Amino acid sequence: MKLTLGFSTCPNDTFIFDAIIHNKVDTEELEFELLMADVEELNRNAFAGTIDITKLSYHAFAYVADKYKLLTSGSALGYKNGPLLITKQLFNPVLLSSKKIAIPGKYTTANLLLSALYPEVKDKSVYLFSDIEDAILRAEVDAGLIIHENRFTYEAKGLVKIVDLGEEWEKQTASPIPLGGIVVHRKHTDEIQQKINRVMRRSVEFALANPDSGKGFVKCYSQELDDEVIKLHINLYVNQFTVDLGETGKKAIRVLFEKAVKSGITGNIPEDIFVR
Repeated sequence: MKLTLGFSTCPNDTFIFDAIIHNKVDTEELEFELLMADVEELNRNAFAGTIDITKLSYHAFAYVADKYKLLTSGSALGYKNGPLLITKQLFNPVLLSSKKIAIPGKYTTANLLLSALYPEVKDKSVYLFSDIEDAILRAEVDAGLIIHENRFTYEAKGLVKIVDLGEEWEKQTASPIPLGGIVVHRKHTDEIQQKINRVMRRSVEFALANPDSGKGFVKCYSQELDDEVIKLHINLYVNQFTVDLGETGKKAIRVLFEKAVKSGITGNIPEDIFVR
């Protein structure tokens, strides 16, 4: 059976999908047609319902939960790994309402957290995540919301942190931060969904047990080529929740959606959102 599969070029994604793509684990006779793209493009494909399995932001999932279910393996979710709001000249967060902010996509979880924690921020401009630092340096925006590798590079460019949205989220909820997950189309049978979930977990476990196995694949697509930055990135976003969400991870996702619904950011979410 051949399925379309989408994930980003970020090191945490290429790291966990390497074993699937290169047949290093048992895929249970599943074959995959690959699409690698920025998370916002992956989100749009999910909105259209045209892809079988894809990485997407948890914010975007809120709009397609009627079409897709979440795998319990493969998520980027954890503590102290949330998006950072950065600038060139430090200012107090109380002034954010008057500032122009670069965001890495309308439907990214980073933007959902910004909207939930700082609803007064209205002037936002969408940039490719890797372009946000330069947009700040060119004074196109007053501040920017960074994700992925950029959290390890912004200080070297003379930029400073205004606030860590992940820390703020953890203070308010005592929950890990759900950033992105892997979903499968609901049109597939429970048997196929469960098979995909098993294969995903197998791939994550292989990557963690053999961290150098996919090094070439990861480095081929990474925005940052420095080995230490790549390692820090993977260690930050790939953890026990990536192997399996468990009850703590599932609860964190529901907390995120509950807050988004109460804030008027998204509509109601179905109850049956996880592959069983």
